[in-house]
Amino acid sequence: MYQTQSFRSPSCTMTSKGAERKVGFELEFSGLTLQQTTEIVRKTLDGTLEHQTAAQTVIHCADLGAFNIELDWNYLKEKAASDKDQPWLELLSDAASLLVPVEVVCPPIVLSQLDRLDQLVVQLRHAGAIGTEESMIAAYGVHINSEIPSLDAATLFDYLRAFSLLQWWLVEAHAVNTTRKISPYIDLYPEKYIKQLLSRDHPDMEMIFSDYLEHNASRNRALDLLPLLAEIDEDRVRRCIDDPKIKARPTFHYRMPNCNIEHENWSLALSWNTWWVVEQLASQPDYLNELSAAFLAAEQPLMGVSRKLWTEYIDQWLKNHALA
Repeated sequence: MYQTQSFRSPSCTMTSKGAERKVGFELEFSGLTLQQTTEIVRKTLDGTLEHQTAAQTVIHCADLGAFNIELDWNYLKEKAASDKDQPWLELLSDAASLLVPVEVVCPPIVLSQLDRLDQLVVQLRHAGAIGTEESMIAAYGVHINSEIPSLDAATLFDYLRAFSLLQWWLVEAHAVNTTRKISPYIDLYPEKYIKQLLSRDHPDMEMIFSDYLEHNASRNRALDLLPLLAEIDEDRVRRCIDDPKIKARPTFHYRMPNCNIEHENWSLALSWNTWWVVEQLASQPDYLNELSAAFLAAEQPLMGVSRKLWTEYIDQWLKNHALA
């Protein structure tokens, strides 16, 4: 079903400060308890246990950083933090792993070392981890936290245009699971926002903030920009949406890919290499201008832009330009 892939490098591999760019991943799956997952991360990456409760553990790896492993259940997290020594919490934690996903949050890792995560995925699979297809109600996925090359308005504008032009195509390219499509967690940008964005000419950061928060004041976006905007101006973001889960960081928070960890030969590279198309397009202003004009010209009275026709157009365009 899957072919083994290596991680592709985007055109811009460095930040404006000259450091190699970093990427973090978050994997959601079931089939393993918190303790089982923790032990696999520790052994595979030669880490040490740094912190532990019944809902969350931290494994520190000297050459990579801290891996957070947690059960995605706020009630248990709060109880575990306040009643650390209660034995019933461990029983509840094991039982909860049957109903709520375990999440492995990887630290930011430089692009050249991303293949270090391959063996971790293999070991989790062999131990019984199962992902997106396991549940008809749970929308398990992979989140990609890709560091932005430069924290300025021009770079951010180009990435927003690239993703907006590709978002319908990306749903097909990732073969997004039906449960995840209908869930609210990975909503796409509304067409009204896309047309407004693509009509802008070199917007400043003030305009980028204003447009985005007007149409996307929610964490539930396939490309959640709130953490990155909070890195730039946290007070402004929190005046619009006061959600403690928004963590300021200079990265995109991309939530679209499935987590098909149970399938042989599936890897994080498959998810990254589809996002890589966004990275490549964002580095080509002439392409962005061409496609923006084409999208705006494709609007039909009362109907807007045909998603089907645009996806077909983009798919062929990417193939013609050796991007897909």
